[in-house]
Amino acid sequence: MSARSVRRKVAVVGTGSIVSGSHLPALRAHAERVELVAAVDVDQGRLDAFRELAGAEVAGYTSMGAMLDAVRPGLVLIGTPPSLHKEQTVAALKTGAWVLCEKPLTLSLAEYDEIAAAEEASGAYASVVFQHRYGSGAVHAHELIASGELGAPRVAHCQTTWHRDEAYYTVPWRGTWASEGGGPTMGHGIHQYDLLLHLLGPWTEIRAMAARLVHDTESEDVSTALVRFENGALATVVNSVLSPDEVSRIRIDCADATVELTHLYGHRNEDWVYTPAPHVASERAAAWRTPAADAPSSHTAQLGVLLDAYDNGVRPPGSGPDARATLEFAAALYKSAFTGQPVHAGEIAPGDPYYPAMHGDHPHWAPKERA
Repeated sequence: MSARSVRRKVAVVGTGSIVSGSHLPALRAHAERVELVAAVDVDQGRLDAFRELAGAEVAGYTSMGAMLDAVRPGLVLIGTPPSLHKEQTVAALKTGAWVLCEKPLTLSLAEYDEIAAAEEASGAYASVVFQHRYGSGAVHAHELIASGELGAPRVAHCQTTWHRDEAYYTVPWRGTWASEGGGPTMGHGIHQYDLLLHLLGPWTEIRAMAARLVHDTESEDVSTALVRFENGALATVVNSVLSPDEVSRIRIDCADATVELTHLYGHRNEDWVYTPAPHVASERAAAWRTPAADAPSSHTAQLGVLLDAYDNGVRPPGSGPDARATLEFAAALYKSAFTGQPVHAGEIAPGDPYYPAMHGDHPHWAPKERA
C-alpha cells in the first residue's frame, strides 16, 4: 500500500466554531486520505454537540492526554484558545503526531522555539493555519512574483481593517496578553501579513506604532508599520478592529505590474487583479490571468498540502523557520511600537524582553485621549 493510499487517523482538540465550521469540512473533503477518530473538549455539552455533527464513530474525550494515550492519532488539529496551543502542540509532538494548529501557534518566540525543540526530538512537524497562502490565486501570484515574471517588487500595502464591538471582547481570553498574545496584530492581521511575507520574502527592518483607541483591553486595537524587505521593497501594514467598512487587501507594485488582492475572510481567483505597466505587451499580460481551476483559500486547501508533505515525509509549509518568520514579524512590530525604535530581523533573541512575551514587559499605555 502506498503512502498516499493510507488514511491517517486524525483527532481534533477543541470543538468550537473554527473546528466545526472549517476543520471538519476540510477533513470531509479529504475523506479518502484521513479518518476523524477522536475529539477533545473540556466542555462535555460542546463535545457531545460536535460528535452529533461529526458522527457517532468519533470518540469523545475531555482530556487530551487520555485521548493521545488511547488513540495515538497520526495528525492532531488544534482549535483551542491561543494560550493552550504551545502545551497541546508539544504534547501531540511527543507522541509522534503531526500537528496543524490555529494561529497563533504560540504567544511568543520563546514558546515557538520550545515547539521547534519538540519537533526535533520527535521527528514530527507542527504547522500553523495560514490558509490565505493556499488556494489557486495565491499559488499563482507566488509563482509569478518568485519567478520575476512581474519584475522586481518595489512598493506594497497590506491592510486588515476589520470591526469588532464590545461584545466580541466579553469572551474572557480575548484582548489579553496572557491568553491571546496581543490584539489585531496577533489575532486578526496576522493572516494578511503572513501572505505578504509569503509573497515578498524575508523582511529586514520594521518601524511601527500601536494604540488602544477604543477598546478597554490589555492589548492594542490598532497597529501600523513600515517595512523594508530584503529585496528592497517597502511596505505599509495596517491591523485594525476599528474599521466599519471591513476589508482585507494586499497590493504589490512590481516593475512590470501591480497585483492586488481584495477580499474579507477568504479569496478566490476573481479577487486577484493584475494591472500591467504601460510598457508591457498585452500578450505577456494575458499570461498572468489566474488559472482556470478555482480553488479558494481555505483549511481544505492547506490540509491537502500538509497531507502531501506527510505522505512524502518532508516538512510541510507553514512550519519551522517559515512560520517562525511571521511570528518574529509580530514581535518586531510590538517592539518597535513600544520602544519607538526600528527593529531588524534576527535581533529579538533570548535575553530580549520581547522574546518571552509580545508586550516585552511594556508597563503602561499612554493615557487614552477621547474626543
